[in-house]
Amino acid sequence: MYIVDRSLRFLRGALLSYGPEALRRRVWDKEYLSEKWSFAYDTVGDCVYSHLEKFAKKGSILDLGCGSGNTSTEMADNAYSHYIGVDIAEAALEKARSRSQSCGRQNKNRYVCSDFFSFQSTEKFDVILFRESMYHVPLGKIKVLLDKYAQYLKEDGVFIVRLFSADIETSQSKYRPTAMIEIMEREFEVLEKQRYETPGRPTVIVFRPRS
Repeated sequence: MYIVDRSLRFLRGALLSYGPEALRRRVWDKEYLSEKWSFAYDTVGDCVYSHLEKFAKKGSILDLGCGSGNTSTEMADNAYSHYIGVDIAEAALEKARSRSQSCGRQNKNRYVCSDFFSFQSTEKFDVILFRESMYHVPLGKIKVLLDKYAQYLKEDGVFIVRLFSADIETSQSKYRPTAMIEIMEREFEVLEKQRYETPGRPTVIVFRPRS
């Protein structure tokens, strides 16, 4: 049973990283409509918020893979002035818009349905956030994707990435998140990196393009 479950998770992960955009969109919409991710709708106090609020400097945030809107409704209201959340699943964005309306942030939070490989912006941001969404980027495309989004950073803007770097059940280090972090450290200027000793050992890394 364990082998079957692990195989299914592997196939799902491969689909969400390498599958056609239309198919990935259907999978994510189905999962949000079925409330598969309801356990993750409340992440108040998450370790990423202190980093995000520090580097946003009351400015603008682009959140790639924003899901149901946790970041835009849980971080401090006075930490930012303008937020754009991007997600491939319209079902997730409907939840995010409803949450923003409920907490009175509908005028400063905006959501766009798009694959972040194809998303384009006319704006520049103080922070570009990948909160777990980097898991779905193939290792060979991480540098290419970050180079693309570097053009949307303000002069002193930063990337912030949050990843679970260890298995939640066994606490053993996970290969792909570790390899992703190594790419970021090798290719960019790291400003902060912190691994938290909570389940899954989340790592938050803050970095920017090298001068």
